[in-house]
Amino acid sequence: MKSSDSQLKDYVIAWRRRIHAAPELSFHEVLTSKAVAAELKRLGWQVKTGVGGTGVVGLLKGKSQGRTVALRADMDALPVQEENQVPYRSKNPGKMHACGHDGHCAMLLGAASILANKKDHLKGNVKLLFQPGEETPPGGALGMIAAGALEDPRVNAVFGLHLDSSLPSGRIGLRQGPMMAASDNFKITVKGRGGHAARPHNCLDPIIAGAQIVAALQTIVSRRIDPARPAVITVGRFASGTKHNIIPETALLEGTARSIDRHTWKMLPVWIKQVAENTARANGLRAEVEYERGYPVLSNDPKMIGFADGVIQSLLGPSAAVHIPDPLMGGEDFAYFLQKAPGAFLRLGSCKDAKTAFPWHHPKFNIDEEVLPNGAKLLAELAKRYLGLSA
Repeated sequence: MKSSDSQLKDYVIAWRRRIHAAPELSFHEVLTSKAVAAELKRLGWQVKTGVGGTGVVGLLKGKSQGRTVALRADMDALPVQEENQVPYRSKNPGKMHACGHDGHCAMLLGAASILANKKDHLKGNVKLLFQPGEETPPGGALGMIAAGALEDPRVNAVFGLHLDSSLPSGRIGLRQGPMMAASDNFKITVKGRGGHAARPHNCLDPIIAGAQIVAALQTIVSRRIDPARPAVITVGRFASGTKHNIIPETALLEGTARSIDRHTWKMLPVWIKQVAENTARANGLRAEVEYERGYPVLSNDPKMIGFADGVIQSLLGPSAAVHIPDPLMGGEDFAYFLQKAPGAFLRLGSCKDAKTAFPWHHPKFNIDEEVLPNGAKLLAELAKRYLGLSA
């Protein structure tokens, strides 16, 4: 017979591959949530579906009353065409689990299977939050919170675990306080006057002005923000024109603005609007700016990070924990859960070799599946230890 460790490994890898092969985009995780809900029911969990859309909440009540701890995994995929040549590659054209959410679901199901066997020893409750829409603001966390996912029973602590291809396999990254950035979006429409490319003097070229705006936006980070305070402004889309010899009427710029401190977060829309409008005006054109607030700063509770650090070292050894020195500039709507209950968001290293070193959202993103069982064990152990069960 296989050992329990071997069974857990087979279980989480099988689930990761099943979900990976059938990716669904944000807020359309219909089949994923259905499969997750069915498995939780099979394992003996109480299940609520349709929570905040396609969200699933699992509840395991212990033998006696106590605190409630929540564990979260996101379920959505990305609009990316997969380039990995593996048997379980995406069967849905233009959709891919390129951020590890398939692994997150698999690890949380693994934790569910472990905890189900400890039900009679738990003092308190465990909630599992299978969340939709992490990749698409306003995100799925807010909808789940509004639907009561953290209530009845009220959640006292919440933990999340994200696969990280920038960390060596098996290492767990953790950081007190701000860990991930506030992430906002902006759209700039530059309006000019089109015409023939050979007669630019009769036109107001929005491409020239747009290019200057892209460059000028970088002076916000280099000249308006304290160098000791991290910030990012990236224009990820620049669209204009229809033919090589036509100066178009408009140009569209879309991008993201990331920040950690409150002052920068408050001022970024003001500065971006100033730069875009004034640069366009200097060229005789107009610019219209739309700014959308995204996810807030993700800030880990110091006590919960200390608690998680102890669990990691006890479970995986003293060298497993890696303290991340600086905040990451990616955004994550787990931040909303941390605004409602103290907790910690941890990073699980998944880089074993060149094939597993590709960054998130890359068409060749992949993970070292060998880390998944320990991820499942860690999530389960965090819940058990928080509820006072050490064996």
